[in-house]
Amino acid sequence: MEKELLVYIDGEYYPKSKAKVSVYDHGLLYGDGVFEGIRAYSGIVFKLKEHVDRLYRSAHTIMLQIPVTKEEMTKIVLDTLRKNNLKDAYIRLVVTRGIGDLGLNPKKCPKATIIVIADTISLHKSEAKEKGVTAMLSWVKRDPVDATTHEIKSLNYLNSILAKIEANISNVDEAICLDKNGFICEGVAENMFIVKNRRIFTPPSYTGALPGITAEAVTKLARKLGYEVIEKNITPYELFNAEEVFFTGTAAEVVPVREINKRQIGSGSPGPITKRLMEEFPKLVRDPSEGTPIYQ
Repeated sequence: MEKELLVYIDGEYYPKSKAKVSVYDHGLLYGDGVFEGIRAYSGIVFKLKEHVDRLYRSAHTIMLQIPVTKEEMTKIVLDTLRKNNLKDAYIRLVVTRGIGDLGLNPKKCPKATIIVIADTISLHKSEAKEKGVTAMLSWVKRDPVDATTHEIKSLNYLNSILAKIEANISNVDEAICLDKNGFICEGVAENMFIVKNRRIFTPPSYTGALPGITAEAVTKLARKLGYEVIEKNITPYELFNAEEVFFTGTAAEVVPVREINKRQIGSGSPGPITKRLMEEFPKLVRDPSEGTPIYQ
């Protein structure tokens, strides 16, 4: 019988089947908390420092006091991987407001809850990177920067879930969210890039999109490979008429898009720049200088 994975919760490790939080936890009751999705490749946790830093920025924004230091949090993540004897994994790092009462007042939650899950994840079918995925523009607008902005990686993903439901109903792989002005913002859990005239464009962060760590890494990689990467507002017209479109994300990595709202993108197959980035990205994530080793 295969040994169960262990989940870290507030200083203890529990078998996956017995890992639980209180029904009075405000993360469950109100989506009050923050999280990070992190990947480990061949014993290297890719961009762990950057993920932990972003977690603390999100927590600071919602005035959530994390009860451990960044260094202690890093050790918790690495120890969870070691406990599970993992070299390749998807890590979900979660901090909730903690246990309170049935009112929403955060003052009623004396201490935050920390959870670390180390497991695997699969967002798309295996042929997605070979053929590209289909997508659609959703009616669900991204929350603006003066509301529950997606610059905060919070536990409230209802905005994304509604868009994903629409994609499921429409039988496409992914949904694309617009900002309140109608410009392209991001996918439900991925950043977006388009290619036109061998230049790469991506929406600016002030649209309310999450400043993606994988997106930043891919941007630097593209520039290193000699491509110009420009942040600008992108219209649906520009999206439909792009030569290439691709998503990036920790779970998704780099995924080409072949069709949006029944419009073929470029040749209908992954384009040369997207393919080049997909070839180089696996080398990047396994570079020890780009992450933190699990076993030393």
